[in-house]
Amino acid sequence: MAKRNVVELKGKHTIKQACDFYMHTPKFAALRPRTQKDYMMYLSKVCDTPVQKGKQLGNIKLMDVRFKHVTTAYDRWLLVHGVRSSNYMATCLSIVFNTSIRHEAMLSNPVTLLQRTTDKPRKIKWTRDQVRLFLDTAYSEWKWRSVGLIVHMAYEWAQRVGDMRLLRWDNLDLDAQRLDLEQSKRRADVHLPITDESLCRMLRQQKEDFDFQDYVAPRVFPRAGAHTPYDDQEIHVLVNQVKEAAGLPIEIQARDLRRTGITEMVESGVDMAGIMQVSGHTNPQSVKPYLVNTFSGASAALAQRRSNDDK
Repeated sequence: MAKRNVVELKGKHTIKQACDFYMHTPKFAALRPRTQKDYMMYLSKVCDTPVQKGKQLGNIKLMDVRFKHVTTAYDRWLLVHGVRSSNYMATCLSIVFNTSIRHEAMLSNPVTLLQRTTDKPRKIKWTRDQVRLFLDTAYSEWKWRSVGLIVHMAYEWAQRVGDMRLLRWDNLDLDAQRLDLEQSKRRADVHLPITDESLCRMLRQQKEDFDFQDYVAPRVFPRAGAHTPYDDQEIHVLVNQVKEAAGLPIEIQARDLRRTGITEMVESGVDMAGIMQVSGHTNPQSVKPYLVNTFSGASAALAQRRSNDDK
């Protein structure tokens, strides 16, 4: 995005200028760096969208924005970027429009009238055998050591891969066998035990090998002389390498590990309050997308029903 040259936002300014204006607000500055980066990338795509005789959405003045511009852009996003990204782009644009309304540069937000396409929730989860095979394969090769640990932690604690990728030694107390983490997405604090002996053993080994730097699972080979964290794309590539070497199905992904862990807690009879203590969710409704119907869960429920009938 271009450097902002707008001091006071007005209706004569373009959507692109409004985006630049928003990126210099205290509200944007308060976002996590990763979120800021995502907003900047998606708003750039928003502004580059052709909507009217080749005219880009970003070049339309705020006072001239119409619902047809938003719907034309959204339909194009669906074709090019898919449902999830399109809805994220719509949300980013809506934030910019709401900022414009607060500065009296717009009267209404046309994004609120959009009928967004529902993104089907992902329901794939790992089996325990698949997790075990992945870890055995990853831990067998030094080049996959850290990615194996990232997957191990994400599964064991039902946390996001991104948080495990950036986990620091300061978050862990290996003597007390506990993790204290502020989650990146909602900044929820979770406090989790290290109860899995194999995970505890691998963390102690990793501590011996990488205690000289801050990250629990950094790149095993230094880059520019430092063992820095993997980026998201590297994790994706490395996980796929391990899956291929282990003969695991390509459809399971590292992001499914959090869902897998939460689902296993449900199947084990953990109540919603207990699950939220681990997952960091503050609203039970937020947990529902992670839940799927499984044969083992249904079997346990019916067995408990029969058990109650026999009493």
